[in-house]
Amino acid sequence: MKLKQRSNYSVDLQDLHAVCEANYARLLRLFPDYENRNQRQLEIGPARVELTVIERCRYTTIFRLQQWHGESEWLGSLNIELRAYHDARMLEVAGFQSHRSVRGRYQYPNRRMYQQDEKAQQNAFLAEWFGHALHHGQAPLAQVVASGR
Repeated sequence: MKLKQRSNYSVDLQDLHAVCEANYARLLRLFPDYENRNQRQLEIGPARVELTVIERCRYTTIFRLQQWHGESEWLGSLNIELRAYHDARMLEVAGFQSHRSVRGRYQYPNRRMYQQDEKAQQNAFLAEWFGHALHHGQAPLAQVVASGR
């Protein structure tokens, strides 16, 4: 039996760009000294978070965001690769968990069972995660003392 594919979804570029621009601004609030440091550590409740610069180029920087939960065994770790475009002041999800290179639009159903708007959903998730981190996160004490804050 062949599954019928639906293709009525179209990418809302204006909305996607707005989310990516807001995520860029949020990243700079969480990791303002990324140009001079390679890593930033945060604690969000029982979770430990690391933002790491993994590649620097003239107009882009690639970051890895990792989160581990200290208290809960059922919550897995979070591993997101982020690509910052400094000239456009935008940040997008480049890899989510073990999945890389997500397209802007998919036919549904598909082999990997991505949603039609998978890329938009990943970037929206990142926006919510950043909002939570900015509201509840704190830098570990050793890092605060070392940076003079």
